[in-house]
Amino acid sequence: MKELQYDGVVIGGGAAGMAAALELEAAGFSCALIEREEYLGGILLQCIHNGFGIHEFSEELTGPEFAERFVEKTLASKIAVFLNTTVTSFGTAASPGGSAAYKELFCVSPGGALQIQARAVILAMGCRERNRGNVRIPGSRPAGVFTAGLAQRLVNIEGYIPGREVVIIGSGNIGLIMARRMSWVGCTVKAVVEIMPYPAGLARNIVQCLRDFDIPLYLSTQTTRILGNDRVEGVELCPLENGVPLPEKRFRIDCDTALLSVGLVPENELSKAAGVELDGATGGPLVDSNLMTTVEGVFSCGNVLHVHDLADWAAEESRRAGHYAAEWLLGKETAVQIRTRAGANVRYVSPGRLNPRRENRVYLRSLVVKNDAVLELRCGRQVVKTVKKGHVQPSEMISLSAGPKELEGIGADSSLEFSLV
Repeated sequence: MKELQYDGVVIGGGAAGMAAALELEAAGFSCALIEREEYLGGILLQCIHNGFGIHEFSEELTGPEFAERFVEKTLASKIAVFLNTTVTSFGTAASPGGSAAYKELFCVSPGGALQIQARAVILAMGCRERNRGNVRIPGSRPAGVFTAGLAQRLVNIEGYIPGREVVIIGSGNIGLIMARRMSWVGCTVKAVVEIMPYPAGLARNIVQCLRDFDIPLYLSTQTTRILGNDRVEGVELCPLENGVPLPEKRFRIDCDTALLSVGLVPENELSKAAGVELDGATGGPLVDSNLMTTVEGVFSCGNVLHVHDLADWAAEESRRAGHYAAEWLLGKETAVQIRTRAGANVRYVSPGRLNPRRENRVYLRSLVVKNDAVLELRCGRQVVKTVKKGHVQPSEMISLSAGPKELEGIGADSSLEFSLV
């Protein structure tokens, strides 16, 4: 088994992983980047639509163009890149002298097994799609049922069209984008079906991918069965009223393909195996203000931490993860940290702790659709900050800054609550 040593290792070669690795390498530390696929870039390589890079590069790019900006910098750096390499496990072990602990990663690669030792590890494995089993749609197992992301890969990379008459179950962003893509390749998209009373995707995708193509969107509608034995023949749908099914209004849409766009889940099997504690609300690791997990020296960022709505935000967060990992490697002490928690109408707040001595970037998601909302930051009964929001909805992440001005005087035994009113 080949043995290697680095100051830091980043697991995941998407934009988030590359952004974190570049920051760590720029701070003067040796760094390895491990990617299980053949190329760097991650899921962005199959996202040929535009809309990326507006915040990160101040221009509109396609997914591959966005990824290429990071790939070029990564390959021009001293970062050791391992492609077609999978981390099977990692844990913490004592150094030979017993004076410090390091992370020990075991990997499989085309060249054989690798044992990599590192002082710090940054998790950037991204997320995966929820599938039919996760949402328990009844019916047999006919051909023609795909996740939207798989269909996107088949069309954009493999050059295959998965079907001709399509119903998309769920209104996540990938599903909305695939409604447009399938229309472009000559398919008929008969409907997008969403169980919630509001869309799960960004407002711009509703306009550009559905309304511009006259594709019907059924809200408050449950998919009760996928029909067909050998091949999908249709889907059975049931309207909901205040969340209650109305079976007398059940109807059918004939189709030969069903694409599922029913949410994303952070890819954290490896994290759990390493002893990292996960947040029940996000599915990602619990992290402090430095984006460090409950395992000392292990950091997390991007979609493996919490699912972002924009790749730009994932890259921005990941740069900070690389910066904080570098500070930790330098031995810089962390100030007393203040806990955060979700209040009224807020699903989650990330990170779980804030540093009162510096500005902190905070992300959260709303549980409601609301116009003219006010985001309140409270410590007990005291409101320490308010932010007016013209519109909030669960599909769009909210980002804000909180620093010494708001956090001064809040003790470590207190918490900062984020609420939407």
